[in-house]
Amino acid sequence: MRPTIYLFGDSITEASFADGGWGAALANHFCRTLDVVLRGYSGYNTRWALKVLDRVFPTVGHDGAAAAPPVAVTVFFGANDACLPDRYAAFQHVPLDEYKQNLHSIVSSLKKRWPKTLILLITPPPIDEDGRLRHPYVENPSGLPERTNEAAGSFAKACVETAEECGIPVVDLWTRMQQYPDWRKTYLSDGLHLTKEGNKVVFEEVMKKLEERGLSLEKLKADLPLFADIDHDDPLKAFQQ
Repeated sequence: MRPTIYLFGDSITEASFADGGWGAALANHFCRTLDVVLRGYSGYNTRWALKVLDRVFPTVGHDGAAAAPPVAVTVFFGANDACLPDRYAAFQHVPLDEYKQNLHSIVSSLKKRWPKTLILLITPPPIDEDGRLRHPYVENPSGLPERTNEAAGSFAKACVETAEECGIPVVDLWTRMQQYPDWRKTYLSDGLHLTKEGNKVVFEEVMKKLEERGLSLEKLKADLPLFADIDHDDPLKAFQQ
């Protein structure tokens, strides 16, 4: 079996296998070395993610044998936790202190399950509040965005702090994206979800963290003989090893 990387998160992860998505880019990049497995759940916050963790990552496979540990898991939550508690998406809101504790619990559970697996946290992206007003999920009689960039920034900071406390890497997407002057239009499609350019940023930042820890094509073994390594005069020799 090939090694696997799990992508665990909310809608930004669920949509990552769409055209131009960061998950699809990872799967393409590692196409002969790793399987990238999508576990994205639109609308979920860390409270709900913690409740379903054992169902998302069962300890045994379909054959009853122990499930092989993945080489890495990305944990990408916070955009829904950061919904404001007095706006129309209040049911998704998780208080900041609980969000941080939930992340700790998710990381701790994964580490206990797979001690050698690389766990990578990703902060929520920045929020374009005007974009959220133009693209509400439901009728919004208050005329106020259900998310703000300030709130998202607080959750991003908590995510970075959690990674530091757990001794694991983190992609600070909130900070990274805002380094580009026109980030609102370039990286966000509706004030929250990512454009192809925004997905490219996530892919590049995740790849940096993976490569820093040895998960690069140069250090990973390709699955089955490469075409270039097959002897033209004796092709089957390559498959006897």
